[in-house]
Amino acid sequence: MKSKQTGITLIGFLVVLMVVSFFGYMAMKLVPAYTEFMGVSKAMSQLATEDGPKSVTQVRNDLMKKLDFQYVSDDTITPQDITIKRTGNASQLNISYDKRIPFMYNIDFLLHFEKSVALQGNVEG
Repeated sequence: MKSKQTGITLIGFLVVLMVVSFFGYMAMKLVPAYTEFMGVSKAMSQLATEDGPKSVTQVRNDLMKKLDFQYVSDDTITPQDITIKRTGNASQLNISYDKRIPFMYNIDFLLHFEKSVALQGNVEG
């Protein structure tokens, strides 16, 4: 009695392995940038819940300290990427930055991150 063999061939297995490896390599390159952005979001949320009047430079300095605790690299976010918009008594903290990640050969990923939170206290200056 003959039975028909089923399964994947060696060449088919190598093709599947190459595709999985490619996407795994891509994930290894991109996941750290997104975890860093989650740290930025957490630092901004912590700063937004603090009360009390602050100056713009004090808000920037406090945010940069909180970013250090979240393991956000200093070259990722510069003080120019941090803006504070005031409308009446309300203030909004905005961060917008780009991150360039080399992938392979001359292929790079360019990721754009942007986040805004409303500040509780009054921002002066």
